[in-house]
Amino acid sequence: MKSSIFTLLILTSISVFSQNSEYNVSSYLTEGTKAPNTHYIGEAWLNPIIHNDAELGYNITKATFKANSTLDWHKHSSAQVLIIVDGEAYYQERGKEPMILKAGDVIKCEKNIEHWHSSTKFSDVTYLALYSGEQPTTWIEVLSQEYYDEVAEKLKTNR
Repeated sequence: MKSSIFTLLILTSISVFSQNSEYNVSSYLTEGTKAPNTHYIGEAWLNPIIHNDAELGYNITKATFKANSTLDWHKHSSAQVLIIVDGEAYYQERGKEPMILKAGDVIKCEKNIEHWHSSTKFSDVTYLALYSGEQPTTWIEVLSQEYYDEVAEKLKTNR
């Protein structure tokens, strides 16, 4: 009797927790793929959650940057929304002062606005980026380690 109940519990658990193979389920919890050091300094991982989906018309990418890592200046042909999931980030649009974004913050960068974003000097950051995939990112200018360090020093006193 006990073994029958145990077997029934196991089979019920397996059927409840198994995935239906008719659905295409992915996870944003995976770290993703280590990005090549092309347009940034440091270490970054990218997980394309939704990518090149013509029906939706936008992409969602999870990015994780280790502390002291930064993207170069760039712009997009569509607006971009960044949702900070964990950690802290620096964010700056051309002609504006840099700022710190923290977990829970959401910021929209209008299309064709030059900007950069990164982890902070001492904190990793994970964010979701929502943007159109119609045109590739346009890379404008290398963000130097010296400039990044100046921003870090300036924002350290504003925390």
